[in-house]
Amino acid sequence: MICCDELMLLRTRRHFFEECALGLGKMALASLFLGPRAFAGQDVKLPNPLAPKKPHFPPRARSVIYLFMAGGPSQLELFDYKPKLQELDGQPIPQSFIQGKRFAFMDTFTKEVPKVLGTRRKFAQRGQCGAWVSECLPQIASAVDDVAFVRAVATEVFNHAPAKIFTNTGSPQFGRPSMGAWVTYGLGSESQDLPGFVVLQSGPRGPRGGAPNWGSGFLPTSYQGVPFRAVGDPILNLTSPKGFNQRRQGQALEVLRDLNMTRLAETGDPEVATRIASYEMAYRMQTSAPELMDLTRESKETLELYGAEPGRSSFANNCLLARRLVERGVRFVQLYHTDWDHHGGPGQDLEGSLDKVCGEVDRPSAALVNDLKRRGLLDQTLVVWGGEFGRTPMGEKRETVGRNHHIDAYTIWMSGAGVKPGTTVGETDELGFGPAGDPIRVHDIQATILHLLGLDHLKLTFRFQGRDFRLTDVGGKVITKLFA
Repeated sequence: MICCDELMLLRTRRHFFEECALGLGKMALASLFLGPRAFAGQDVKLPNPLAPKKPHFPPRARSVIYLFMAGGPSQLELFDYKPKLQELDGQPIPQSFIQGKRFAFMDTFTKEVPKVLGTRRKFAQRGQCGAWVSECLPQIASAVDDVAFVRAVATEVFNHAPAKIFTNTGSPQFGRPSMGAWVTYGLGSESQDLPGFVVLQSGPRGPRGGAPNWGSGFLPTSYQGVPFRAVGDPILNLTSPKGFNQRRQGQALEVLRDLNMTRLAETGDPEVATRIASYEMAYRMQTSAPELMDLTRESKETLELYGAEPGRSSFANNCLLARRLVERGVRFVQLYHTDWDHHGGPGQDLEGSLDKVCGEVDRPSAALVNDLKRRGLLDQTLVVWGGEFGRTPMGEKRETVGRNHHIDAYTIWMSGAGVKPGTTVGETDELGFGPAGDPIRVHDIQATILHLLGLDHLKLTFRFQGRDFRLTDVGGKVITKLFA
């Protein structure tokens, strides 16, 4: 038999705090979340982690739609016109360009020097602003006067998964919060019935790197991106099973809430509060999500504008859904469209394969900008279009025409809230290999997006493992030349 003194020795400090009638967990919960009413036995309401919050300064944008072209679109076939490439087509690239450089699938230390590859695409100056856009994207070309191009964007990582993670989280390492998570952490959401950060996917596969691209990292999981399916229930198991009516479901949720509240009182763990909020959000979404996903509510003219077809999984449908989401107050919507990896070879060439993927995104991307504009939403919605890196001016030695990954200079574009339309920021050298002036870095893009939302990237921090982290790590400069 164990005596009382021996029993006490077996109890840990954690047991003591957990089992106290009025332990520290309960005290912390009462003071931080529940207030004086907790001690009066009254019903309590936990604070909503996604409730709207004040920005650091007046914002230009209320929401973001990020059109992520996964795989690295070739800026030299789309937006960065370089006549010098045509002139030097097939000639070895000067060593001064590639000395000391690293590429994903091109060995610069062999005797054979990579050869310059001229584009086979026709370019023309479009719109009143005269921006150069190729024949691959005729619809985006028609919208250039509402778009700002950012050239000479430089990243730090030349392989797909870590480069996507870097673009989305500011670090090539897994486990950091994504941009959408930082935004909802800083601003909350204006939608009560939908998540603050929604992810939509299209293309033949998911983006390399997977869920960490939209994860919350060390932030509370309330802020992570929620992937929606384009067909059927937007989230699996959102619809109640047959025979499980609203009354029974309400009773089950009440029991779960009581159990979770008890656990929250014992531990003070914010993840338990997140779980409670998630159940309540899912319950509300049983009404809001089906209405959101029902594209038959849109006019025939709007469906034709996007090329959307109700009940189909496509980038066009996702662009239309993105507009519907920001209309309903969702803060950050990210669309991933894959198959932009054009090295050359079957299904990866800069000819038919590029035509196919451009055809999938061109019309919907332009339609999104035009639709937001005509509805008066573009002045408060920031649209971003781009991938994780660009493509080299040199070709790859494969069966068909292709280009390698390139981190020194690629192109993205932005439109909407606070962005000066019809402008171009940044310039590349005569071959499109590197910046002609100061490079624009990924952290600069992130800092600029936060700034347009009214967030100071230096002040949006979270303390973890003894130090303050931020999206832009130790870099980032706001690109003020982009602002109207």
